Formats: sequence, C-alpha cells, structure tokens
Amino acid sequence: MTNDRIERETLIAAPLERVWSLVAQPGFWVADKTSLPGTVAKEGESMVAKNAEHGDFPVRVEKVEPPTYLAYRWTSAFPGEELREDNSTLVEFTLTREGDQTRLRVVESGFAALAGSEELRSQNLKDHSEGWPLELDALKKRAEQPAT
Repeated sequence: MTNDRIERETLIAAPLERVWSLVAQPGFWVADKTSLPGTVAKEGESMVAKNAEHGDFPVRVEKVEPPTYLAYRWTSAFPGEELREDNSTLVEFTLTREGDQTRLRVVESGFAALAGSEELRSQNLKDHSEGWPLELDALKKRAEQPAT
C-alpha cells in the first residue's frame, strides 16, 4: 500500500458467477443494502449510492468485463458532490476462479490526486484501508450464504 492506493483480496467459497452478481451492484460497498436490489453495472452509467450514516455517494461505472473485472469511480471523500476526477477514487474489482471458489481482489486508487488538504487525503486513505476488509468480509458472507 502506498499513499495513493489500497489493495485487498479474499477467497470466497462461492462460484464466480455468484460473486459477480454481488460485485456488479454499483456502490455495494457503501450503499445501504436495501437500496441495491435490481441494480447491475452498465459501463458509463451513474447512480447515487445512499447511506443513512455516511451520506450519498455518486458512483460511475467505468468498465465492465463480465464476469471477471469491474471498475467504478466514486466521490469517496466528498459525499453528495457531483463526481469529478479531483474528488473521486477508482475502485477496481478482479474476480478469479480457483476451483469451486472465487478470489476477489479490490484495488482503490487516486487518493493522492484528491482535492483538499493532505489531512483529508490521509484520513480518506486510512478510513478506506480499515473499511475494505469489513466490506469484503460482508460480501464474502453474502456470497457464501445458500441461494434462496
């Protein structure tokens, strides 16, 4: 990890297609789960991920390569603001099949280019460094639940 990027990964005991269906929900890592059903990533599309505790976060789908790669841009440090290059970070998800399991890798980058103070950039990087393991654990639990 540098001062510009975070890299995390987890091995999920679920088929790649199941993990893909969860990762293909734009903003799943920040949105209240009730606001997600029915959303599927479409390249170039924008949406607002709503979170009662942290605010509303514009999210744009940058690239979709089903079922192994997704890239989103979001206003991580500036909830509620219109998405721009200087107020957003890039979140990339890469899925790899490993037998009957799926390795999910997330890379979030662009912290050094965020507008605002060095303190804001450092705090955003710290918050996300602590947050990604929690989000990946939650996604892993959802993916590993039996389909209903």
